[in-house]
Amino acid sequence: GPAVGNTSVEPPSTTPPEWGCAWSPPEEKGEQPLRLPTFSPAAQVRVGVTFALFALSAGCNLAVLRAVGGRGSGRRPHIRLLLRHLAAADLLVSVVVMPLDAVWNITLQWRAGDLACRLLMYLRLLAMYASAFVTVVISLDRQAAILRPLAIARARARNRAMLRTAWILSAGLAVPQLFLFHTITLRPPHNFTQCTTRGSFPRAWHETLYNMVGFACLFLLPLLIMVCCYARILLEISRRMGSGLFSSQDASLRCSRNNIPRARLRMLRMSLVIVSSFILCWTPYYLLGLWHWFCPRAMEERISPALTHILFIFGLFNACLDPITYGLFTIPLRGGWGCPCRHGRPAQPPSPATGSFRCSASSL
Repeated sequence: GPAVGNTSVEPPSTTPPEWGCAWSPPEEKGEQPLRLPTFSPAAQVRVGVTFALFALSAGCNLAVLRAVGGRGSGRRPHIRLLLRHLAAADLLVSVVVMPLDAVWNITLQWRAGDLACRLLMYLRLLAMYASAFVTVVISLDRQAAILRPLAIARARARNRAMLRTAWILSAGLAVPQLFLFHTITLRPPHNFTQCTTRGSFPRAWHETLYNMVGFACLFLLPLLIMVCCYARILLEISRRMGSGLFSSQDASLRCSRNNIPRARLRMLRMSLVIVSSFILCWTPYYLLGLWHWFCPRAMEERISPALTHILFIFGLFNACLDPITYGLFTIPLRGGWGCPCRHGRPAQPPSPATGSFRCSASSL
């Protein structure tokens, strides 16, 4: 079952949140007997699915890195930069979080030593932070592209700065893992070793506070920023479409031969799908985490271990969806990096209502 309460020694990855651990032996007064984990049928399915997701996600994200980092990638350089960093973050999730989770559910206890315990818990949280923060950077970039289209020339420098900040924050916010996690061994008759945070927090509410800060940084704040970005984008599009504000000052953004608002709007749709997949994949798991922090006994009684496994796997699936979304919204899968209308109908002259969204592919 999931590691809830203080009588379970499940691998911490089975318990929300992914960065925490509820492992501890029983207390002396009136507690249930110590419950060691077992490789249950639900855990076996989880391991198989996780390894499949690992292969799919690693392969897809490596393909994206190759596509956006190869020669001839001069067009849309700042978009490629964002996609390269998103693929790198998702690849880190794929090669750290997924295999670690699968192997840990097989071994049940920790067999890699104290140093690996601390380092892998750090890398696991860093990967999850990076994936969330780079998704936020993509939202901020799309907001700037729609609200301030004339500032497109500064997009690459701006995105580099935001991405640098995202990775520095990810590395910094994950540092506590190096000091909180450690190995604990139960002596005979158990002889059981686990990588855990037990004993690292003076009070129970300290651990809850740490988990809540992690929840806010990993999910809540990114969610609020992304929702605000796309709300502003939709409001701006509605305002411009309804007021006919476009004039000749937007001519520099319009496409000559390529003729389309589709290029920028396609990238907007792609980023919206990426953000939506992040929200849809991780929301159920983090809501379960909130329930666990405040009502662990109730969650243990009402939520089956199988559902916990399913929700965590659903969250990991986000790392697979990002490169698939990228492939569906970009041209290589449809015949090259050129304009999507090259083989389509002839270009139509821009209308006043859409003029500010018409730009060359290189201006994205």
